Amino acid sequence: MRWKLLACLLGLVCLSPFAAGNAAAAGYPDKPIHIIVGYPPGGATDIMARLFGGYLSQKLGQQFIVENKPGAGNNIATEQVIRSAPDGYTLLLVNSANMINDSLYTHINFKFVRDIAPVATFVRIPNVMEVNPAVPAKTVAEFIAYAKANPGKINMASSGNGTSIHLSGALFMMMTGVQMTHVPYKGSAPALIDMMSGQCQVMFDNLPASIGHIKAGQLRPLAVTTATPSPELPGVPTVGDTVKGFEASAIFGLGAPKGTPKDVVERLNAAVNEALKDPTILKRLADLGAIPMSTTVDEFGKIIAGETDKWAKVVHAANLSVK
Repeated sequence: MRWKLLACLLGLVCLSPFAAGNAAAAGYPDKPIHIIVGYPPGGATDIMARLFGGYLSQKLGQQFIVENKPGAGNNIATEQVIRSAPDGYTLLLVNSANMINDSLYTHINFKFVRDIAPVATFVRIPNVMEVNPAVPAKTVAEFIAYAKANPGKINMASSGNGTSIHLSGALFMMMTGVQMTHVPYKGSAPALIDMMSGQCQVMFDNLPASIGHIKAGQLRPLAVTTATPSPELPGVPTVGDTVKGFEASAIFGLGAPKGTPKDVVERLNAAVNEALKDPTILKRLADLGAIPMSTTVDEFGKIIAGETDKWAKVVHAANLSVK
């Protein structure tokens, strides 16, 4: 009887969710993993996906395939991941738009804080306020004066409604009284094309996507949006130096569908944190002007909640909404 009882107990253990999670993690990954990006190739979100995806492919022994699914301000890609099987094989490149869209969009089919499983952060990066070289302003103060003298003539490009790029510009308008026409694109890459051609005059772009164009002289940086200057743009001040209290930055990381086994999430978190110690990765991030940001799963969850609350205040104060 004792042997039968022991066998039953062992059977129950094997069927428990914890055991199932361990089993999932033990064989994970045994096939390619897809990282879904809500923007076209070429922008900061795509750059981060490919940089960390390449490292994770080597570290975990399976290919991490980046899929670009632009549209609806990142919501199409986000919903695809949220509706995917919670097995760790479909991941989302999380960015600040995910925290902004919760209050910006009046109709979305999910609630990000509730429906995503935080995995790990990659970086926090500044946005850069940049203008087409034809714009005569060389400083933030000069741009404010120029924009106020030319109402209705300034087009502000962004990578889409609800991105940190859009909200950085909205915050700037709210705090300065400047009026600009927001022109949303499906990602930074097409927005930058129109910036360099002169179709748009100003953009608050994520620094990694624009830094090459800035160094090539195709765009002129006026300021960065973080509280402190960026080492990659020596001599470029912060917006807050002119507009007191202004601060904005973008966060990038990985998320998975809610219900993904904890051990799988923890394994991915550990691999990302190892990437953030790799000299090659750190050098590349420094070149892009990105600040490494290593967190636990729980810490990332708290960051998502905090950023969601922060940007909701900006959305409501600026009276913004997207249907």
